[in-house]
Amino acid sequence: MDTSALPVQVVQSGLGSLASYLAAHVLLCLVPAFFIAGGLAALMPKTAVTRYLGRGAPKAIAYPAATAAGSLLAVCSCTIVPLFAGIYKKGAGLGPAITFLFFAPAANILALTYTGAALGAEFAAARFVLSLAFGIGIGMIMALLFREDDRAHALAADDGFAGSDRVQPAALVLMLLLVGLLVAGTLKVGVLLDSYASVTLPIRGMDEVEATLHRLIPFDPSKGEEGIGAQGAILVLLLGVIAAVAPRGLARVDEGFTRWTWAALGLVVLTLAVAALGMQPHTDGVTLHLTGKLVGVLAAMAAIAWVAHRHIDPFEVQQWLWESWRFVRQIFPLLIVGVFTVGVLRVFIQPEWVETMAGANSVLANLVGVVFGVFMYFPTLVEVPVAQMFLSLGMHPGPLLAYLMADPELSLQSILITASIIGPRKAWAYVGLVALFSTVAGLTFGAWKDGSSLWMLAGGLAVFLTLLAAALYAIHRRTGPMARAT
Repeated sequence: MDTSALPVQVVQSGLGSLASYLAAHVLLCLVPAFFIAGGLAALMPKTAVTRYLGRGAPKAIAYPAATAAGSLLAVCSCTIVPLFAGIYKKGAGLGPAITFLFFAPAANILALTYTGAALGAEFAAARFVLSLAFGIGIGMIMALLFREDDRAHALAADDGFAGSDRVQPAALVLMLLLVGLLVAGTLKVGVLLDSYASVTLPIRGMDEVEATLHRLIPFDPSKGEEGIGAQGAILVLLLGVIAAVAPRGLARVDEGFTRWTWAALGLVVLTLAVAALGMQPHTDGVTLHLTGKLVGVLAAMAAIAWVAHRHIDPFEVQQWLWESWRFVRQIFPLLIVGVFTVGVLRVFIQPEWVETMAGANSVLANLVGVVFGVFMYFPTLVEVPVAQMFLSLGMHPGPLLAYLMADPELSLQSILITASIIGPRKAWAYVGLVALFSTVAGLTFGAWKDGSSLWMLAGGLAVFLTLLAAALYAIHRRTGPMARAT
């Protein structure tokens, strides 16, 4: 590495990581997630969440419900955090909420399908079974370790602005449409990715702009890195305008709508539409493609606006927008810091180190896979082709699965955001449990691939879980009298 050029590389990597993330993932992933979280906080009665995910809900209902909800969302660790914050604020128990936070990025339907297609059915099956077992296990452990905090949280859970114990049909429809917007913007299937019409605008020079951006912010697609093109630059500029307008229009929207509110909402709609549009610069101009994604996003936004205007009380709409803005203020600054920092760290952490150190199924090799997943964070589903690359370069299947378990769950930015929601102590306990269980998952799968008996491995895993449960029970017995005495 040329040390004289290191400062430039660090800045390029940090800014490139941030710019590509904002352009490619914030808009169609995080923006709907923020509105969903705001809707959960403002429009959903507390009992609608606590009935299935609350601390007092039967474990046989709460934890399967958390995994079922997570399995439908093809989102990464950053996108799932606002949704986690929404259900946790509304009264979900810590255990089910943590299970949802873990399972959704690791083993949603799209991730499992992609894993099976790229790496084989064995990887997909192992990812599903171990994510399911360990996701529920981590949630139950967190609920036990922090049961007093969980009890206090359940008593103090905010009822938001919902005035009854029944979910309004219009509010439920609105939430489903928001989920539909998230799915339409993120699902990678032919009907959404295909172009159904195109038009070429005689705007010359955009291809040169894109080439310049690629020179200024170099990237390597083979390593899962993403660059920023002309369309991405336009989206980043639009985000900058939204950042200037939104505080004026949404910070006090609970007191009423203003022209700034309508301007902020209009800019959000415009930006999402541009993000869903296919754009191809070339020497003769810019070709715009009418994609299925654009149709789906526009249809979902139109339906959301119609339901909110015609069937939701205006005051509740104000509270929904205000809660969404509150989540943006809480989460987005930490996201910016985390993504930039990860981009900087990529300069110093070389994938070749992981390939060299993770060629065998050892504890150290599996820990390396976990650490790599944290500090070389990739957007949702990108971890699969990166894993495919490492597999072809000689990485052992065990550490590879440990990486696949940890990468969607943990990133520096998601750790910072989770800590702001549940507190640093709980957040780092969660990080430690994910690292531990991801390592155990890698060791177990790697041993099976090396020829160990499946029954022997199942027995060893059962012994590990039993010892862990016994240790937690001892902690519970020891701290229980102290908790009751206080």
